Amino acid sequence: MRILLYELTEALRIALAQIRANKTRSALTALGVVIGIVSVTLMGTAILGIDAGVDRSLAGFGDDVLYVTKWPWREVDDWWTYRNRPRLKTDHARQINDWIAAHPEGPLRLAVPAATASAAVIRGELRLDNIHTLGTTPGLARISRADMAAGRFFNEVEARGGRNVIVIGFDVADALFPDASPVGRTVRIRTQRYTVIGVTARQGSFLGLFSWDSMVIMPLNAFRRNFWVGNNVQLRVQADGARMDEAREELRGLMRRLRRLPLEKRDDFEINEQKVIREQLDPIKRGVALAGLAITGLALFVGAIGIMNITYVSVKERTREIGTRKALGARRRTILLQFLIEAAGISLAGGLAGVLIAWVCALGAALLVPAFPPVFSFGLLAAGLAVSIAAGVVSGFAPAWSASKLDPVVALRYE
Repeated sequence: MRILLYELTEALRIALAQIRANKTRSALTALGVVIGIVSVTLMGTAILGIDAGVDRSLAGFGDDVLYVTKWPWREVDDWWTYRNRPRLKTDHARQINDWIAAHPEGPLRLAVPAATASAAVIRGELRLDNIHTLGTTPGLARISRADMAAGRFFNEVEARGGRNVIVIGFDVADALFPDASPVGRTVRIRTQRYTVIGVTARQGSFLGLFSWDSMVIMPLNAFRRNFWVGNNVQLRVQADGARMDEAREELRGLMRRLRRLPLEKRDDFEINEQKVIREQLDPIKRGVALAGLAITGLALFVGAIGIMNITYVSVKERTREIGTRKALGARRRTILLQFLIEAAGISLAGGLAGVLIAWVCALGAALLVPAFPPVFSFGLLAAGLAVSIAAGVVSGFAPAWSASKLDPVVALRYE
């Protein structure tokens, strides 16, 4: 063990001396690894950022919320079948809540109706078109994952009375009230004026997914005065997160009873949940990850070839030195370790530089594109350094092996 430790120490000393003696060549060799590690690390950062962005956007749906809608959240073939389904009624939420109150041990917790429309929101000369407007009940605040940046959500008294109060998203508030607090101010939507009583905290949107930032939320009775509550009705039903399968079947049976569907008839409604969107996005994320890592891996492969080439050159330049060391009793593993450590050292230096550059680029991307959240984790840092070392060892093994096999007599005669 002591001999091996001495050989490692000596090999490290010789490798560092050679790298210092050939600074320019070592730096140019490491540059290929730098480019490869930057590419791979940034791609890993982007993939983690996609996951974080999707999770952040899907947080608005809620892991424990089931959505009863007319249309499924997936591509459909028989469009007319879904088109001709009878519309959902907001009163279904009250009936579901009555059932929940009668069965407190069941897997369902709370049903909230929601009607949606698009409308222009106007404040003086400022106007925002096609804003997603939601009419609902105070229960939405209980089942949603949205925090309040200012003000509050409307209460039961305001909801039952249909008062013209609204909660607006962060982006809506920023656009209509750039220099003042929107709480207590009024805006116009169609023919009605509404008082802003709350602003949701910034959530951010990603890949066009759900976001509270560009929404307006009002009591359902106030919504009815200004909009037609027609086909754009959904029921959001919070369930026990540990009993989601049971909750889904319970809700399905309850909806069939409310819709008075006989046994032989198919469901004329759809029960959606967050995992439906995840299932559609997962193949896309995997495809992007595989394609990106394959492309960026080519850059690292080129860097590894550069290390192999320079190590072969170093072996040729030091053939007589190798012969002298072997003639004096150096073992094959000693020569092998010397060149492996030299190759791994160059690669590690390139890896460290590459990870640092990638980290700076990730910070810059976060500032320039806030909607895309690059994630630079410790695991990614460790993976980048491990890949760089592995690239150096693998690419340097063949030249180091050839050096360790040199015949000392032949090596001493090498010119």
